[in-house]
Amino acid sequence: MRKPNAWRPYNKGYGDAGASRKRRTLKGFRAASGSAQEDIDFNNYTLRQRARMLYMAAPIATSAIKCNRTNVIGSGLMLSARVDREILGMSEAEADAWQKKAEKEFALWAENRRACDALGINDFYELQQVALMSWLLSGDVFCLIKGGARNALNPYDMCLHLIEADRVSTPMAYCPAGAQWTEGKNSENGNKIHDGVEVTPEGRITAYYIRNTYPYQITTEQTTWERIEAVGKLTGMPNIMHIMDAERPEQYRGVSYLAQIIEPLLQVRRYTSSELTAATVESCFAGFIKTTARPDEIPFNETGETDPDTPSNPEEFSFGPGEYNVLKPGEDIVFSDPKRPASGFSAFVRAIAEQVGAALEIPADLLLKAFTKSYSASRGALLEAWKAFRMRRVWFINDFCKPAYETWLAEAVALGRINAPGFFSDPLIRKAYSGSEWTGPSQGQLDPVKEITAEILACQHGFSTHEQSTAKLNGGNWLNNVQTLVKENIQLAKAIPEEGAQNE
Repeated sequence: MRKPNAWRPYNKGYGDAGASRKRRTLKGFRAASGSAQEDIDFNNYTLRQRARMLYMAAPIATSAIKCNRTNVIGSGLMLSARVDREILGMSEAEADAWQKKAEKEFALWAENRRACDALGINDFYELQQVALMSWLLSGDVFCLIKGGARNALNPYDMCLHLIEADRVSTPMAYCPAGAQWTEGKNSENGNKIHDGVEVTPEGRITAYYIRNTYPYQITTEQTTWERIEAVGKLTGMPNIMHIMDAERPEQYRGVSYLAQIIEPLLQVRRYTSSELTAATVESCFAGFIKTTARPDEIPFNETGETDPDTPSNPEEFSFGPGEYNVLKPGEDIVFSDPKRPASGFSAFVRAIAEQVGAALEIPADLLLKAFTKSYSASRGALLEAWKAFRMRRVWFINDFCKPAYETWLAEAVALGRINAPGFFSDPLIRKAYSGSEWTGPSQGQLDPVKEITAEILACQHGFSTHEQSTAKLNGGNWLNNVQTLVKENIQLAKAIPEEGAQNE
């Protein structure tokens, strides 16, 4: 007789490995995954709130976000205009002059917070910091390009308005308090809407929906949505910039940088709080007095002295250094002996920090700001961290800095403040004028002598250029340094008498 399960195929390949349903260790491992919208959009609200709370209350989470802010952005990514001289037919001198003019004009706008920020709070470099931190905490951040900033001191109309991730959501006819819908449809054209992002049937992003309130916000204001087209139909320029890091195909909303380590961070926070409480209790020396008298007849203060004017509450006890408490007749207090603080606390937190750092691409040395190992190990940790910092910087530049600069440049050319023949007539010429590089904080040096010597050898043998080495060592501009050194050497020559003149 044929056995009931005889028709089932034998396990093959991954069916006998990670996909096995027979191995004891995997029987309870029932994982379910769906589309990017199901796995990400449906859970994003909860992830954002938990990530923000950990940033506010868990030191390791705070360090992870601020470490990225400080190393990726620092005091701000600075513009270096880079035109394509070959396409534009410019000489080196002409290109240098045009680039300096563009950089000075951009600084006129970027350094004026009332010009570049729609809220008038941050300048362009401070906006970079806010945008990066919001991107990491919330998973993505949006920047609306607006007008209306022109005034007597600012010739440019363009300004930027950062929009937090929560305010981009799918509109609905009735919005009860705190309700969250992520999937919807544009009734006019039939386009799908994924958590506030409208896409065409081909999957291309065409618009974003921005709500005027936050979810769960306590307000009497009625929630409404405004549809913002991703790109202007007439200009082809972006109306809104979306800064995010995609991890899956057809993903339209980002995931918090802390998403994968929320649970261990929360547990470390609880463990740390417990150890702090235990250490506080351990450090206290409190006294308890047993008496047959009525408790309200013998009040004590913190020094143990009687205070006839202060009645005592027999139901309350004070526990602190040098405090005394009176017990009721027949009462006794027994304390557990927790043996705290635990001797393995530091090692345990370090071990968790190493795992958390591995997930965030930040070595534990940098996450904890504790370089306790050898020079080679510490340098290796810095080099590994800077791979992620540079990658994240490139993403941020491409998503925020370059689009903002290119949009500003179009207005500057349209106003005639910058001369760029052919800018609006030929996309190739426009691209040649719009080239830019953005310089941020450098990696820093653990041993400056060794690292500068290595860069000198790299330049001598053609492994690096002077410009690349300067940017790597201190984030500076080699050409600007050379020009400044020429001036300084001339001034030094004038200020220091020649050796012959000294002898005379």
